[in-house]
Amino acid sequence: MAINRTPILKRCRSLDLDPVFLGYDKKSNRTKTRGKKISEYGLQLREKQKAKFIYGVLEKSFHNYYEKADRMPGMTGANLMTLLESRLDNVIFRAGFARTRREARQTVDHKHVMVNGKKVNIPSYLVKAGDVIELTEKAKGSVKYKAVMEVTGGRLVPEWLDVDQDAFKATIKSLPNREAIDVPVDEMLIVELYSK
Repeated sequence: MAINRTPILKRCRSLDLDPVFLGYDKKSNRTKTRGKKISEYGLQLREKQKAKFIYGVLEKSFHNYYEKADRMPGMTGANLMTLLESRLDNVIFRAGFARTRREARQTVDHKHVMVNGKKVNIPSYLVKAGDVIELTEKAKGSVKYKAVMEVTGGRLVPEWLDVDQDAFKATIKSLPNREAIDVPVDEMLIVELYSK
């Protein structure tokens, strides 16, 4: 698996992104020096890199998501954001079962998550409306996840998710639409970039 070892805050600074969207509450003390004006292509590329970085997706997978979104009915950009948001690792992060998106991915990788009663260890698994996501019995009893829930208990849960924090269980009420996704990405620029 390819791993991007660039420090999170450095990458956030280069993409002009707030680390809060990744689950980090740190702030960088350094300020970004004003560079030269960015071209239209540069803006489009930055938006794509931002989306890839937030959701932890590599180029090939991201392109596959774009092609799938393009085939779906409706707006391609909104479909792309819905697909990225309905990844299992993202749902774990949104439900508050992990402090950061990377920790959510690791939780799924280590087989601590069940979807509709079956263990799933694929972070890119796309959830559907009505799916029930919960932690395994072993993970529920773990001190680590109780500590995580104390930290993330105050986090705002999106309206498309129904979370029972005591039982470590989340139900997908419906797939998220673009208005329900608070990620600062202009998906239209990504569509323009790929449609060249």
